[in-house]
Amino acid sequence: MKVFFAYPFKEALMRSKSVLKLAFVLLAATVFLAAQEKNPFDGLFLNLGNLSRLSHAQSRSISPENFTGEKGKAGMSIDGPALKAARDLGQGWKVSPYVRIKPGETFVLADVQGMGALQHIWMTPSGTWRFAILRFYWDGEKEPSIETPLGDFFASGWGRYAQISSLAVCVNPGSGLNSYWQMPFRKSFKVTLENIAEDMFTIYYQIDYTLTEVPQDAAYFHAQFRRTNPLPYKDVYTLLDGVKGWGHYVGTYMAWGVNNNGWWGEGEIKFFIDGDTKFPTICGTGTEDYFCGSYDFDSKRPDGTVQYTEFTTPYAGLPQVIRGDGHYDVQQRFGLYRWHIMDPIRFEKDLRVTIQALGWRAGGRYLPLQDDIASVVYWYQAEPHASFPKLPAKEALEVI
Repeated sequence: MKVFFAYPFKEALMRSKSVLKLAFVLLAATVFLAAQEKNPFDGLFLNLGNLSRLSHAQSRSISPENFTGEKGKAGMSIDGPALKAARDLGQGWKVSPYVRIKPGETFVLADVQGMGALQHIWMTPSGTWRFAILRFYWDGEKEPSIETPLGDFFASGWGRYAQISSLAVCVNPGSGLNSYWQMPFRKSFKVTLENIAEDMFTIYYQIDYTLTEVPQDAAYFHAQFRRTNPLPYKDVYTLLDGVKGWGHYVGTYMAWGVNNNGWWGEGEIKFFIDGDTKFPTICGTGTEDYFCGSYDFDSKRPDGTVQYTEFTTPYAGLPQVIRGDGHYDVQQRFGLYRWHIMDPIRFEKDLRVTIQALGWRAGGRYLPLQDDIASVVYWYQAEPHASFPKLPAKEALEVI
């Protein structure tokens, strides 16, 4: 009798455990769905792992075909600059694909109220890229959080095309400049472009953004341009200084023009974090090392010669080498980028960043260089931000 009743009891117990497990799974699913309803996906911080998730974020885009980004208001122009080309077709047929900015004029590319984030910017400019100044303003601020020549912002400081295939910036033929930095805003954003050239400046552009809830801990995007030409003897080049507040450094672009023969990249980059004075917390081992290359960016060609080797990768690159030809194009010039996407440099109070310009002289000794160096650095921080140094005058911006 004992054996006869044991098996049915054991089976019933197992069935009860299964029911309990199922009930627990259903309860967990209910709780998860309730949480999802309470805290829906905001559509930000996208990657392949979350791209399938549904969101109530609203997609918007500003271009010359929709200056305000309003829903259902694109492609309505009847008096755009391409009106003559569309005269046989009329409204809705590419009447306003670009804008022309007069010399000395500042054009408002975008001015939007609401909460959300910029997710992609595409521009294709004419004219001199150093003479078009981009400025971004978050939440009605009076001083810009981004101020830089247009080309340099897109890691193209020499004003010539060089392909870039990175996560944050892509430059595509023939002058397709793309930014994928995520730029949150909580009340508004404004983007302007100033033409400091003496000629009309034509630009095609598109600013893609989303209107959605922004997490409390999402900081504001900043970018700052600097140039020193030439760098004084034994001076270090300052990439960033005077930053106050809580944030993290996420990228460096440099347009480096070398005024000496020989290798130029022995210098170390240094990050002075939260009160560092004479010595930094982070110190690199060489310029090409910081930009994730090695040994002068050299590689051996099939004919046995050794040359600088361009490369472009998701996080770092040397996409541009302008080789002097001994005639009109004498000076060697380099474009380099390093994105700290997986290794941001975090600070809570302040940040200063410098890099040395070092070559070699006789006797195996370092030579402090006097090069033409320009840069754009990128970082996130809580507002307010400290005032930027004054942008160089037009003559000091020009690439000759």
